[in-house]
Amino acid sequence: MSLAMTHLVPLAKEVDENKVTPGVLGFIVFAAMALAVWALMKSMSKHMGKVSFEETPADEDTPGSAPASAGGTAGTSGTGTQGKASPANG
Repeated sequence: MSLAMTHLVPLAKEVDENKVTPGVLGFIVFAAMALAVWALMKSMSKHMGKVSFEETPADEDTPGSAPASAGGTAGTSGTGTQGKASPANG
């Protein structure tokens, strides 16, 4: 074991003292960015848990929507909407 240590000590002395390194400030910035990414991922996971991916059936009794068979009845110009467009149709 001491033989391995004697081989590593000269390698440590070969480090140039004039070499620019990131230092403590670089570590602090990197750690802050890592914490920010972790917090964003945790928040995204929380919000994605609230999303319902199951498609709900269209309610035909919703107020404000015209019946599907009554397109262009008296009193309407035909330019209004006839209910909600489903997400699958765009």
